[in-house]
Amino acid sequence: MKIIPAIDLLGGRCVRLQKGSYSDVTVYYEDPAEAAAVFQSLGVPRLHVVDLDAARGQGLDNRAALRRIAAVFRGEIETGGGVRSEKDIEELLDAGASYLIAGTVLAKEPQTAERWVRRFGSRFIAGIDALKGEVRVSGWEKGSGLRDEDLAKRAAEIGFAEIIYTNIDKDGMMSGPDIENTERIAEASGIPVILSGGISCNDDLYRAAASGKIAGAIVGKAFYEKSVDLKTVTSRLTDGEK
Repeated sequence: MKIIPAIDLLGGRCVRLQKGSYSDVTVYYEDPAEAAAVFQSLGVPRLHVVDLDAARGQGLDNRAALRRIAAVFRGEIETGGGVRSEKDIEELLDAGASYLIAGTVLAKEPQTAERWVRRFGSRFIAGIDALKGEVRVSGWEKGSGLRDEDLAKRAAEIGFAEIIYTNIDKDGMMSGPDIENTERIAEASGIPVILSGGISCNDDLYRAAASGKIAGAIVGKAFYEKSVDLKTVTSRLTDGEK
């Protein structure tokens, strides 16, 4: 199981939100490239970078910050937030992204997402962010009327490489991950699913790995608050221990 540290960008800074609320923000690094350098030193293979400004669709983005991150981190970068056009895709790939996370477009315009996959190939990860089973869009601020399981099946049909599944009730709360529903999405879709939200300690990651159905786990606040030791977890999972 891959361990994927998260860098959330807001106003050019590395932050975390609680339950997706833009009114409840904690800043961890003024320059997110500093966070990327830490993860580079730990040897993690991939970063999860989300542009919270672009996700809201208010004309702001953090692509300059993404370029700074890519300049110091040599592994893969998956990035999402505001991926709404082919121009966005081209600019993000040019800025250093390896994979692009499509959430709002997948939910609202699946035919557009399908066209992207045909043109750019298997670079897309479905971002399925759910609150009580309903998919939320536009930076989690709007409901979609779609059930998470239905969208997961659609993503697989279109040809998405992976799914990131977030239970919004868990995000930023360090209250334990939603392993059960992540497994449900994996079973429904038949493609690799990455767990996001709620990781609070090393044992949460070991439990996710032990499930056998979860391809990866994103770690955010728990790392920044020093309740997860990425070096220890990565070493243990690499050695095949659970």
